[in-house]
Amino acid sequence: MEPQKKHPQHYLPYPPHAQQPADDEIDLRELFGALWKGKWIIIATTFVFAVGAVLYALSLPNIYKSDALLAPAESSGGGGLSKMAGQLGGLAALAGVNLGGGESSQTVLAVQVMKSRQFVEAFINKHDLLVPLMAAKDWDLANNKLILDEELYNPSTGEWLREAKGLRGAIPTAQEVFEVFSKEVLSVSQNKESGLYTVSVKHYSPYVAQQWVNWLIEDINKVMRERTIAETSQNLAYLNTQLQKTAVADMQSTFYKLIEEQTKSLMLAEVQEEFVFKIIDPAVVPENKVKPNRVMVIILGLLLGTIFGVAILLIKYAFFSKDRN
Repeated sequence: MEPQKKHPQHYLPYPPHAQQPADDEIDLRELFGALWKGKWIIIATTFVFAVGAVLYALSLPNIYKSDALLAPAESSGGGGLSKMAGQLGGLAALAGVNLGGGESSQTVLAVQVMKSRQFVEAFINKHDLLVPLMAAKDWDLANNKLILDEELYNPSTGEWLREAKGLRGAIPTAQEVFEVFSKEVLSVSQNKESGLYTVSVKHYSPYVAQQWVNWLIEDINKVMRERTIAETSQNLAYLNTQLQKTAVADMQSTFYKLIEEQTKSLMLAEVQEEFVFKIIDPAVVPENKVKPNRVMVIILGLLLGTIFGVAILLIKYAFFSKDRN
Protein backbone atom coordinates (compact mmCIF):
# COMPACT_ATOMS: atom_id res chain seq x y z
CA MET A 1 0.00 0.00 0.00
CA GLU A 2 1.53 3.28 -1.15
CA PRO A 3 2.06 6.02 1.44
CA GLN A 4 -0.38 8.92 1.20
CA LYS A 5 1.08 11.91 -0.62
CA LYS A 6 0.93 15.21 1.10
CA HIS A 7 -0.58 18.05 -0.83
CA PRO A 8 1.96 20.74 -1.81
CA GLN A 9 -0.07 23.43 -0.07
CA HIS A 10 0.91 21.91 3.31
CA TYR A 11 4.41 23.20 2.74
CA LEU A 12 3.40 26.81 1.98
CA PRO A 13 4.54 29.38 4.57
CA TYR A 14 1.00 30.89 4.64
CA PRO A 15 -2.44 29.44 3.96
CA PRO A 16 -3.48 29.84 0.33
CA HIS A 17 -6.24 32.35 1.09
CA ALA A 18 -4.27 34.46 3.57
CA GLN A 19 -2.76 37.77 2.46
CA GLN A 20 0.91 38.31 2.99
CA PRO A 21 1.76 41.41 5.04
CA ALA A 22 2.70 44.37 2.86
CA ASP A 23 5.93 46.19 3.50
CA ASP A 24 4.24 49.59 3.29
CA GLU A 25 1.37 48.74 5.64
CA ILE A 26 0.99 51.36 8.40
CA ASP A 27 1.42 50.10 11.93
CA LEU A 28 -1.26 52.01 13.86
CA ARG A 29 0.30 51.21 17.19
CA GLU A 30 3.63 52.59 16.03
CA LEU A 31 1.88 55.62 14.54
CA PHE A 32 0.06 56.46 17.77
CA GLY A 33 3.30 55.94 19.61
CA ALA A 34 5.02 58.48 17.36
CA LEU A 35 2.19 60.95 17.96
CA TRP A 36 2.45 60.46 21.70
CA LYS A 37 6.19 61.00 21.64
CA GLY A 38 5.69 64.21 19.72
CA LYS A 39 2.84 65.46 21.89
CA TRP A 40 4.84 68.51 22.89
CA ILE A 41 5.07 69.56 19.26
CA ILE A 42 1.27 69.37 19.00
CA ILE A 43 0.89 71.30 22.25
CA ALA A 44 3.37 73.95 21.13
CA THR A 45 1.77 74.50 17.70
CA THR A 46 -1.70 74.56 19.24
CA PHE A 47 -0.55 77.15 21.78
CA VAL A 48 1.02 79.33 19.10
CA PHE A 49 -2.10 79.20 16.93
CA ALA A 50 -4.33 79.86 19.95
CA VAL A 51 -2.33 82.95 20.91
CA GLY A 52 -2.47 84.17 17.32
CA ALA A 53 -6.22 83.55 17.18
CA VAL A 54 -6.77 85.47 20.42
CA LEU A 55 -4.73 88.43 19.19
CA TYR A 56 -6.52 88.37 15.84
CA ALA A 57 -9.96 88.15 17.48
CA LEU A 58 -9.18 91.06 19.78
CA SER A 59 -8.01 93.16 16.81
CA LEU A 60 -11.31 92.74 14.96
CA PRO A 61 -13.66 95.72 15.40
CA ASN A 62 -17.24 95.24 16.54
CA ILE A 63 -19.94 95.46 13.89
CA TYR A 64 -23.44 96.55 14.90
CA LYS A 65 -26.65 96.03 12.95
CA SER A 66 -29.75 98.20 13.17
CA ASP A 67 -32.95 97.29 11.36
CA ALA A 68 -36.51 98.48 10.89
CA LEU A 69 -39.65 96.50 10.11
CA LEU A 70 -41.73 97.96 7.28
CA ALA A 71 -45.12 97.28 5.72
CA PRO A 72 -46.18 98.23 2.18
CA ALA A 73 -48.26 101.41 2.34
CA GLU A 74 -51.76 101.27 0.90
CA SER A 75 -51.19 104.45 -1.06
CA SER A 76 -48.22 102.95 -2.93
CA GLY A 77 -50.58 101.45 -5.48
CA GLY A 78 -52.30 104.74 -6.17
CA GLY A 79 -55.33 104.16 -3.94
CA GLY A 80 -58.36 103.20 -6.01
CA LEU A 81 -56.25 103.28 -9.13
CA SER A 82 -55.37 99.60 -8.79
CA LYS A 83 -59.08 98.71 -8.65
CA MET A 84 -59.72 100.70 -11.79
CA ALA A 85 -56.93 98.88 -13.62
CA GLY A 86 -59.03 95.79 -14.25
CA GLN A 87 -62.01 97.76 -15.53
CA LEU A 88 -60.28 100.46 -17.50
CA GLY A 89 -56.94 98.85 -18.25
CA GLY A 90 -57.65 98.33 -21.94
CA LEU A 91 -58.97 101.82 -22.54
CA ALA A 92 -56.14 103.33 -20.49
CA ALA A 93 -53.63 101.47 -22.61
CA LEU A 94 -55.25 102.85 -25.74
CA ALA A 95 -55.09 106.29 -24.21
CA GLY A 96 -51.39 105.83 -23.42
CA VAL A 97 -51.79 105.99 -19.64
CA ASN A 98 -50.10 103.58 -17.24
CA LEU A 99 -52.44 102.68 -14.37
CA GLY A 100 -49.75 100.85 -12.45
CA GLY A 101 -49.67 97.29 -11.13
CA GLY A 102 -50.92 97.78 -7.60
CA GLU A 103 -49.27 97.94 -4.22
CA SER A 104 -47.08 94.87 -4.56
CA SER A 105 -45.46 96.00 -7.81
CA GLN A 106 -44.77 99.45 -6.40
CA THR A 107 -43.20 97.94 -3.29
CA VAL A 108 -41.03 95.55 -5.29
CA LEU A 109 -39.99 98.47 -7.48
CA ALA A 110 -39.12 100.52 -4.40
CA VAL A 111 -36.89 97.70 -3.08
CA GLN A 112 -35.05 97.48 -6.39
CA VAL A 113 -34.66 101.27 -6.50
CA MET A 114 -33.19 101.19 -2.98
CA LYS A 115 -30.61 98.66 -4.17
CA SER A 116 -29.79 100.53 -7.38
CA ARG A 117 -26.55 102.36 -8.12
CA GLN A 118 -28.31 105.63 -8.78
CA PHE A 119 -30.14 105.63 -5.45
CA VAL A 120 -27.08 104.55 -3.44
CA GLU A 121 -24.89 107.19 -5.08
CA ALA A 122 -27.47 109.92 -4.45
CA PHE A 123 -27.92 108.70 -0.86
CA ILE A 124 -24.17 108.80 -0.17
CA ASN A 125 -23.79 112.26 -1.70
CA LYS A 126 -26.88 113.73 -0.04
CA HIS A 127 -25.84 112.76 3.50
CA ASP A 128 -22.07 113.06 2.93
CA LEU A 129 -21.35 109.45 3.89
CA LEU A 130 -18.23 108.79 1.83
CA VAL A 131 -15.77 109.17 4.72
CA PRO A 132 -17.70 107.19 7.37
CA LEU A 133 -18.35 104.47 4.79
CA MET A 134 -14.94 104.09 3.17
CA ALA A 135 -12.44 105.42 5.74
CA ALA A 136 -13.85 104.28 9.10
CA LYS A 137 -12.13 101.32 10.76
CA ASP A 138 -13.56 101.30 14.31
CA TRP A 139 -15.70 103.18 16.81
CA ASP A 140 -14.73 104.91 20.06
CA LEU A 141 -17.38 103.89 22.59
CA ALA A 142 -16.32 106.40 25.27
CA ASN A 143 -16.51 109.42 22.98
CA ASN A 144 -19.09 108.07 20.50
CA LYS A 145 -16.74 108.88 17.65
CA LEU A 146 -15.70 107.02 14.54
CA ILE A 147 -12.04 106.04 14.28
CA LEU A 148 -10.74 106.71 10.77
CA ASP A 149 -7.94 104.91 9.00
CA GLU A 150 -5.42 107.72 8.57
CA GLU A 151 -3.50 105.68 6.01
CA LEU A 152 -6.50 106.08 3.72
CA TYR A 153 -7.83 109.49 4.71
CA ASN A 154 -6.38 112.54 6.45
CA PRO A 155 -9.16 114.04 8.64
CA SER A 156 -7.18 117.26 9.18
CA THR A 157 -6.83 118.16 5.52
CA GLY A 158 -9.74 116.15 4.13
CA GLU A 159 -7.40 114.47 1.64
CA TRP A 160 -7.61 110.85 0.52
CA LEU A 161 -4.25 109.08 0.74
CA ARG A 162 -5.04 105.81 -1.00
CA GLU A 163 -2.86 104.50 -3.77
CA ALA A 164 -4.44 104.61 -7.20
CA LYS A 165 -5.13 101.18 -8.72
CA GLY A 166 -6.19 101.09 -12.34
CA LEU A 167 -9.23 103.27 -12.92
CA ARG A 168 -9.74 103.73 -9.17
CA GLY A 169 -7.89 106.74 -7.85
CA ALA A 170 -7.27 108.02 -4.36
CA ILE A 171 -10.90 109.11 -3.95
CA PRO A 172 -13.28 106.10 -3.90
CA THR A 173 -15.28 105.84 -7.11
CA ALA A 174 -19.06 105.54 -7.32
CA GLN A 175 -18.83 101.88 -8.34
CA GLU A 176 -16.51 101.06 -5.45
CA VAL A 177 -18.79 102.82 -2.98
CA PHE A 178 -21.81 100.97 -4.36
CA GLU A 179 -20.07 97.59 -4.02
CA VAL A 180 -19.14 98.22 -0.39
CA PHE A 181 -22.54 99.63 0.52
CA SER A 182 -24.62 96.93 -1.16
CA LYS A 183 -22.49 93.95 -0.04
CA GLU A 184 -21.34 94.96 3.44
CA VAL A 185 -23.78 97.59 4.72
CA LEU A 186 -27.31 97.41 3.31
CA SER A 187 -29.63 94.42 3.52
CA VAL A 188 -33.30 94.30 2.48
CA SER A 189 -35.31 91.13 3.06
CA GLN A 190 -38.97 90.13 2.99
CA ASN A 191 -40.90 87.72 5.17
CA LYS A 192 -42.87 85.67 2.65
CA GLU A 193 -45.56 84.74 5.17
CA SER A 194 -46.34 88.22 6.51
CA GLY A 195 -45.24 90.24 3.47
CA LEU A 196 -43.32 92.63 5.74
CA TYR A 197 -39.88 93.98 4.84
CA THR A 198 -36.79 94.40 6.99
CA VAL A 199 -34.20 97.05 6.13
CA SER A 200 -30.87 96.52 7.92
CA VAL A 201 -27.62 98.46 8.07
CA LYS A 202 -24.31 97.24 9.51
CA HIS A 203 -21.63 99.62 10.73
CA TYR A 204 -18.90 100.08 13.32
CA SER A 205 -21.06 102.61 15.17
CA PRO A 206 -24.52 101.56 16.40
CA TYR A 207 -25.66 105.19 16.23
CA VAL A 208 -24.57 105.49 12.60
CA ALA A 209 -26.34 102.23 11.74
CA GLN A 210 -29.61 103.48 13.22
CA GLN A 211 -29.32 106.88 11.51
CA TRP A 212 -28.66 105.34 8.11
CA VAL A 213 -31.70 103.06 8.38
CA ASN A 214 -33.92 106.05 9.15
CA TRP A 215 -32.43 108.03 6.26
CA LEU A 216 -32.91 105.11 3.85
CA ILE A 217 -36.60 104.76 4.68
CA GLU A 218 -37.15 108.50 4.47
CA ASP A 219 -35.30 108.83 1.16
CA ILE A 220 -36.93 105.85 -0.58
CA ASN A 221 -40.39 107.11 0.35
CA LYS A 222 -39.48 110.54 -0.95
CA VAL A 223 -37.98 109.23 -4.19
CA MET A 224 -40.97 107.01 -4.95
CA ARG A 225 -43.40 109.78 -4.07
CA GLU A 226 -41.63 112.21 -6.41
CA ARG A 227 -41.61 109.61 -9.19
CA THR A 228 -45.35 109.07 -8.76
CA ILE A 229 -46.07 112.80 -8.70
CA ALA A 230 -44.07 113.34 -11.89
CA GLU A 231 -45.69 110.39 -13.65
CA THR A 232 -49.20 111.31 -12.51
CA SER A 233 -48.75 114.94 -13.51
CA GLN A 234 -47.62 113.83 -16.95
CA ASN A 235 -50.62 111.50 -17.23
CA LEU A 236 -53.03 114.28 -16.25
CA ALA A 237 -51.57 116.63 -18.82
CA TYR A 238 -51.88 113.97 -21.49
CA LEU A 239 -55.46 113.02 -20.50
CA ASN A 240 -56.63 116.64 -20.52
CA THR A 241 -55.10 117.11 -23.97
CA GLN A 242 -56.80 114.00 -25.33
CA LEU A 243 -60.08 114.96 -23.71
CA GLN A 244 -60.14 118.20 -25.67
CA LYS A 245 -59.53 116.33 -28.92
CA THR A 246 -62.28 113.68 -28.69
CA ALA A 247 -65.98 114.20 -29.26
CA VAL A 248 -67.04 110.61 -28.50
CA ALA A 249 -69.16 110.52 -25.35
CA ASP A 250 -67.91 107.07 -24.20
CA MET A 251 -64.28 108.12 -24.58
CA GLN A 252 -64.95 111.37 -22.76
CA SER A 253 -66.51 109.42 -19.88
CA THR A 254 -63.46 107.15 -19.74
CA PHE A 255 -61.12 110.12 -19.75
CA TYR A 256 -63.06 111.77 -16.94
CA LYS A 257 -62.76 108.61 -14.81
CA LEU A 258 -59.06 108.33 -15.53
CA ILE A 259 -58.53 111.99 -14.71
CA GLU A 260 -60.42 111.54 -11.46
CA GLU A 261 -58.29 108.58 -10.40
CA GLN A 262 -55.08 110.25 -11.45
CA THR A 263 -56.04 113.33 -9.47
CA LYS A 264 -56.69 111.20 -6.37
CA SER A 265 -53.34 109.49 -6.84
CA LEU A 266 -51.60 112.85 -7.17
CA MET A 267 -53.26 114.20 -4.01
CA LEU A 268 -52.26 111.12 -2.00
CA ALA A 269 -48.68 111.31 -3.25
CA GLU A 270 -48.41 114.98 -2.28
CA VAL A 271 -49.82 114.41 1.21
CA GLN A 272 -48.58 110.96 2.23
CA GLU A 273 -45.07 110.97 3.78
CA GLU A 274 -44.87 107.18 4.17
CA PHE A 275 -45.74 106.69 0.54
CA VAL A 276 -44.33 103.21 -0.13
CA PHE A 277 -43.30 101.89 3.29
CA LYS A 278 -44.98 102.34 6.63
CA ILE A 279 -42.76 101.85 9.68
CA ILE A 280 -44.06 99.05 11.91
CA ASP A 281 -41.03 98.74 14.18
CA PRO A 282 -38.56 101.66 13.92
CA ALA A 283 -34.80 101.26 14.02
CA VAL A 284 -33.11 101.49 17.42
CA VAL A 285 -29.50 101.81 18.54
CA PRO A 286 -28.28 98.19 18.88
CA GLU A 287 -26.68 97.37 22.21
CA ASN A 288 -25.02 94.13 21.15
CA LYS A 289 -22.64 93.53 18.28
CA VAL A 290 -23.63 91.23 15.45
CA LYS A 291 -20.04 90.19 14.70
CA PRO A 292 -17.26 89.12 15.02
CA ASN A 293 -17.75 85.86 16.89
CA ARG A 294 -14.46 85.90 18.77
CA VAL A 295 -15.08 82.59 20.54
CA MET A 296 -15.48 80.86 17.19
CA VAL A 297 -12.28 82.48 15.89
CA ILE A 298 -10.35 81.15 18.90
CA ILE A 299 -11.85 77.66 18.53
CA LEU A 300 -10.85 77.61 14.85
CA GLY A 301 -7.35 78.69 15.86
CA LEU A 302 -7.12 75.79 18.33
CA LEU A 303 -8.30 73.32 15.70
CA LEU A 304 -5.89 74.61 13.08
CA GLY A 305 -3.00 74.48 15.56
CA THR A 306 -3.80 70.88 16.49
CA ILE A 307 -4.15 69.83 12.85
CA PHE A 308 -0.90 71.57 11.94
CA GLY A 309 0.98 69.86 14.78
CA VAL A 310 -0.39 66.43 13.86
CA ALA A 311 0.51 67.04 10.20
CA ILE A 312 4.11 67.82 11.17
CA LEU A 313 4.38 64.55 13.10
CA LEU A 314 2.79 62.52 10.30
CA ILE A 315 5.22 63.94 7.75
CA LYS A 316 8.09 63.25 10.12
CA TYR A 317 6.85 59.70 10.72
CA ALA A 318 6.49 59.05 6.98
CA PHE A 319 10.06 60.15 6.21
CA PHE A 320 11.39 58.24 9.23
CA SER A 321 9.65 55.06 8.05
CA LYS A 322 11.18 55.40 4.57
CA ASP A 323 14.67 55.93 5.97
CA ARG A 324 14.27 52.94 8.26
CA ASN A 325 13.17 50.69 5.43
